[in-house]
Amino acid sequence: MATSDLHVIFGTGPVGQATARELVTAGERVRVINRSGKANVPASVEVCAGDAADPAQARQLAEGASVIYFCVNPPYHQWAEKFPPMHTAILKAATAVRAKFVAMENVYAYGDVDRPLTEDLPYHAHTKKGQVRAKMSQELMAAHERGAVRAVIARASDFYGAGVRDSGLGERVFEPLLAGKAAQIAGDPDAPHTYRYMEGIGKALALLGGDERAVGEIWHVPNAPALSTRQIIELAAQIAGVPPKFSAMGKLMLRIGGLFIPPAREMIEMMYEFEKPFIVDSSKFTRTFGVEATPYRDGLTKTIEWYKAHTTVAK
Repeated sequence: MATSDLHVIFGTGPVGQATARELVTAGERVRVINRSGKANVPASVEVCAGDAADPAQARQLAEGASVIYFCVNPPYHQWAEKFPPMHTAILKAATAVRAKFVAMENVYAYGDVDRPLTEDLPYHAHTKKGQVRAKMSQELMAAHERGAVRAVIARASDFYGAGVRDSGLGERVFEPLLAGKAAQIAGDPDAPHTYRYMEGIGKALALLGGDERAVGEIWHVPNAPALSTRQIIELAAQIAGVPPKFSAMGKLMLRIGGLFIPPAREMIEMMYEFEKPFIVDSSKFTRTFGVEATPYRDGLTKTIEWYKAHTTVAK
């Protein structure tokens, strides 16, 4: 049900865009923030330019917000220096305007765990990026516990969907696959892995922003039962009507690529997620809110349609 509340989204990547679309569909007022002041969002959305790491700008841009969504994501190889200042500045802004703070996170903070990931796991990250995530999560929940802000944390594993390019199930998979070439994947193709459809993430964040049951909790947004990456490629190829070709990269290939591509170098420490079963349990969200995940066939069909329309080589 629509209200007169203002929902402010910091970040206009695929997560921010999906959340904005969902909130607009629900009739909410939405403002999005990025550096350029331009974004692919519905016409009714207010788009503002600003530096999310600048406390004064973040505070000004948050004015009037009832809910703030933290959807920023700096370049992968610049997380350590750029992510924490953004988080702190936006958290302070949310505190100042007394807005609920909904943080979109991944699952790096848990570290290498030999069991399905649940929200009650401790933070045992052994990677640089996992430790960055853990510190930001701790900063947010500490602010919640002392009553400075009403916090909600949403977490998801690897994304796929329209507009999702920089992902384990992104452009390195769909662009070559649609061209009849081998998709590029990481790790063991037969290890079960949780992938999450982007539009469902937008729906989940919008729900968490509007439901008071979410406050003070960590939520794994709903995901379909894990399939192996091989099964995902085979299903995607079937939908697209192309051969199910793929090539699996290990740490050695990433090290070689990392000599020239910094994000590839940063992927090496996260390879544990792709070398054995990596399963995220989202049953808490489903039990509480009654929301189910998008089936892989539906999500992949829409993803492939988007890539066909946005990839020159696939046309």
